[in-house]
Amino acid sequence: MKDSSLSRREFLHAAAGAAGASVIGGAGLIPYDSSFGQPSSIAPSDRLRFGIIGVGMEGSGLLTSAVQLPGVECVAAADLWDPRHDLAKEIVGKPIRTSRRYQDLLESKDIDAVIIAVPDHWHKQVVVDAISAGKDVYCEKPMSHNAADGLAMVAAANKSDRIVQIGAQRTSSVLCAKARDLIKQGAIGDLDLIEATYGRNDPNGAWEYPLPPDLNAKTVDWDTWLGTAPKRAFDPKLFARWRCWREFGTGVAGDLLVHLVSGMQCVLGINEAPQEVSALGGISRWKDGRDMPDVHMALFQYKDVPVYMRLTLGSESAEVTRFMGSKGVIELREFSLTYSPQPGEDTAPSYYSGSFPRAMRDAYVQQWHREHDPAPGKEPAPESITINGNDYDDLRPHLWNFFEAVRSRRKVLQDATFGHHAALACHMANESYFRKRAVRWNESSNTIETVS
Repeated sequence: MKDSSLSRREFLHAAAGAAGASVIGGAGLIPYDSSFGQPSSIAPSDRLRFGIIGVGMEGSGLLTSAVQLPGVECVAAADLWDPRHDLAKEIVGKPIRTSRRYQDLLESKDIDAVIIAVPDHWHKQVVVDAISAGKDVYCEKPMSHNAADGLAMVAAANKSDRIVQIGAQRTSSVLCAKARDLIKQGAIGDLDLIEATYGRNDPNGAWEYPLPPDLNAKTVDWDTWLGTAPKRAFDPKLFARWRCWREFGTGVAGDLLVHLVSGMQCVLGINEAPQEVSALGGISRWKDGRDMPDVHMALFQYKDVPVYMRLTLGSESAEVTRFMGSKGVIELREFSLTYSPQPGEDTAPSYYSGSFPRAMRDAYVQQWHREHDPAPGKEPAPESITINGNDYDDLRPHLWNFFEAVRSRRKVLQDATFGHHAALACHMANESYFRKRAVRWNESSNTIETVS
């Protein structure tokens, strides 16, 4: 019996290979460089100077990681809540310029790039303004708040020579790169299904963040924070827990699903919107006034491959993506990649022969064994092989790739078009949920339309 799976030596050779050229749109994938954690030998005059817009939960984490990288320096921060100005200085470890106005950073000649970590409904305006000001941009995921915003951001990026990278870290992960390499080499044969799951089960994971005692109408520029959202009285819950509401955020789709989609796009080497999406869900546990679902399941169609993704904030489960094919399965987790080969062939006589009369059945079974049994000592022994690696959600490699692209002017993998397509999958999942119908992306009108 022919063994169609990769040998251990072939697997390890493939997995050890560098990421090489990206299979997405011809853009080069900047390889992970383990030297980013080493002391910098870059001259002060060559250091990149960046500013950060938004120093909240995600922004403070980005800033903490960025200032540890060699050759970069944070010189300014903007946030609409005043205490975060002090937080930015604490993280940087020295006095820096701070402001409520992000425009102050865009007008500064000594700033090469900006990291943007504001609520989703502000992404488009800040990114477009930053590109117009000649700044390179790192913008947190999801790239856009809606499909129209995403199109405007792509248009702005395409009209400029600015580096724009979206912040879903898996596109810079060595584990995702290795999974992509294996799939390209045919390790799992014909891909026929992808499934991804992620579950949380705690208030913090459901965005029930503690409200800061000094969060009030005096310490925050509330009217500016509302932006394009309907005007309303100051509400600290909206400010701290904005992901719960559609007018500010994109729910579990924009917070969690976008990671799964971005990682999948990277592994498969695709850069496109799904053809069709059908979603279900609801507000099952967190009945706190939110209007975004806390359980969300979506079935996507990408060309001829169905993709099922499930998210819940009411029951903890492992975060895992499975690429399932005719020759095996690749299971991608936060710190590991496992390849499990499958022969895709019968390993025993068919149970259907139980419907044969005894003499016929015995003859069939004997013939099957003569034709299929391996010689003694030559029995196949397929084995699952696991490679452990760096956390695929580590911010540092992704930030490192961004700053290296700013220096070299090389293209990034997760550019505005890639980020738009990943976000668009999330917007389609949300639209399907709210419309209670399947939806598809109309390339001609650039709109999400209901499937009739």
